[in-house]
Amino acid sequence: MNFIDIRKIDYNLAVVFLAIWKERSVSKAADKLALSQSATSAALTRLRDLCQDPLFIRIRGGMEPTSRAESIQPALEQSITLLHQSMTLAIEFDPKQSDRQFFIGMSDDFELALAPALSKFVAQQAPGISLIYSQTNRHRVEQMLESGQIELAVIAGEMSRPWIDETLLGESGYSCVFNRRKWRIQAPLDLEEFLRLPHIRVSYSGTSGEVDIHLKALERSRHVHTSLTHFSSLPHFLNEIPSISTIPDHAARVLCKNSDLEQCPVPFDMGRYSVRVLRRKTQRADPGLNWLIRLLCSCGL
Repeated sequence: MNFIDIRKIDYNLAVVFLAIWKERSVSKAADKLALSQSATSAALTRLRDLCQDPLFIRIRGGMEPTSRAESIQPALEQSITLLHQSMTLAIEFDPKQSDRQFFIGMSDDFELALAPALSKFVAQQAPGISLIYSQTNRHRVEQMLESGQIELAVIAGEMSRPWIDETLLGESGYSCVFNRRKWRIQAPLDLEEFLRLPHIRVSYSGTSGEVDIHLKALERSRHVHTSLTHFSSLPHFLNEIPSISTIPDHAARVLCKNSDLEQCPVPFDMGRYSVRVLRRKTQRADPGLNWLIRLLCSCGL
């Protein structure tokens, strides 16, 4: 056995080959493998280069294997089956003994609301484990999960991707936050008072947010005095400027608990949304991630 030659081969390519063989379609194989179609197409290109053969020819209604593909399929399937059986013996995970690092992606409102409680639970139950938090959002989360930069992600709403596994964590909505005592702002706010006050907006783009979208539907608008991209600095701005901010409920509760801020309902309906934990479907059997998701769900929003 030449380990130098073996090391040069990516055996994930064999799995892609067998999926395309079975499905006779790159897109269907991608869904089956919980991969993007572009990643599956790239793997097929590498397979063709490695085998010096097209392997699958596109025909009406699917893809037809070449004679070269037919000759290697039985050996590949037998080899991958044996490899799977040898590598999927019972995997044990003992949090108390583990020194594993977990990579978690979330925006800073979820870091405020969930991360401290999660880190506390982990410190109590698994003192050798490390949690590495990274900033992510709906625009970046797919790339970060697919590349392996993060293992879990917490996001608002649903992703509905065939390769992503979703666990419902809870739901949230929106609240107004402000310094009532310093600026004599009276709650609850009606719509006119809400629009009269200057606003501090927190959003990914810095130029628009959920409040602006809902106000546009009402044919109204607000004056945004300052736009931020992070929630952590918001209390300092609200303490210095007679203004309000409309932010997710879970972030509002944390910021008000640890500052002079108060919260009240938004004076128009902004609805509620689900909060979910994401991971790759290929990681469903990971006992460490299953344990961590259970802890996340116990943190509460």
